[in-house]
Amino acid sequence: MIDETTKPDEPTSSHGDETFEWTDEAGDGGTGSSKAAGAAGREWLAQLQTMIENAATQAAPVMREVAAKAAELAAVAGEKAGPVAARAAELTAEAGHKIAERSRDLATELRRDQAARGEAPEPGTTPAAAPTDPAAPTDPATDTQGDGS
Repeated sequence: MIDETTKPDEPTSSHGDETFEWTDEAGDGGTGSSKAAGAAGREWLAQLQTMIENAATQAAPVMREVAAKAAELAAVAGEKAGPVAARAAELTAEAGHKIAERSRDLATELRRDQAARGEAPEPGTTPAAAPTDPAAPTDPATDTQGDGS
């Protein structure tokens, strides 16, 4: 099939014509109203570019103010959240200590009841050593290392 848009004896171009300008329908060769329309289009584009630059210039201070306000709000939230988080940590630590104490008491009670019934602990199991509080006084009778710890 032969391409009808080009003639076989005409050289084909691999790139577009960069000198193209709109012409009027009368075909006056780019004079008169077509040049005026091209100039008006370029003027409009220049005005549009100027408007965009002005809008960007005027928006920058507003955006900086918005960012500053967001930073202030984040700071206030951090200041208010800090004490709440600290208090929550304290309450969690207190609850953990209470639960640990109750668990030790329950284990002691269960072993005492088992001993009262005359039941021996299962072979291979030994009572777990309860972690000691470093601030608690040590009992010299149970101190096997002899260093007070």
